[in-house]
Amino acid sequence: MSALTILLILWGIITAILIVLGIWRALVGMREENQIFLDPAEEKMAQEMQQVISKVERLERWMKGFGIASAALLLVIAGVWIYRGLTTFTNPPMP
Repeated sequence: MSALTILLILWGIITAILIVLGIWRALVGMREENQIFLDPAEEKMAQEMQQVISKVERLERWMKGFGIASAALLLVIAGVWIYRGLTTFTNPPMP
């Protein structure tokens, strides 16, 4: 297995995790309200919203990390691919 293949597999795994986190965030965020007007009797509802907001914020931190990792790995893959192309172009293999 070449280094490029390993990098592509690793990038695919990281990107798949990023997509799953995005779907999970969308599902959790469906219960989030933008603005709520509550009276003191609905304190339980406010606590539930705080829990949802904290889950969404936690997921967003993970998504940022995996997004940065995916983008960085994609740049590394592009660099390796260009480097291999240039070295093959300048030094063609002997038949």
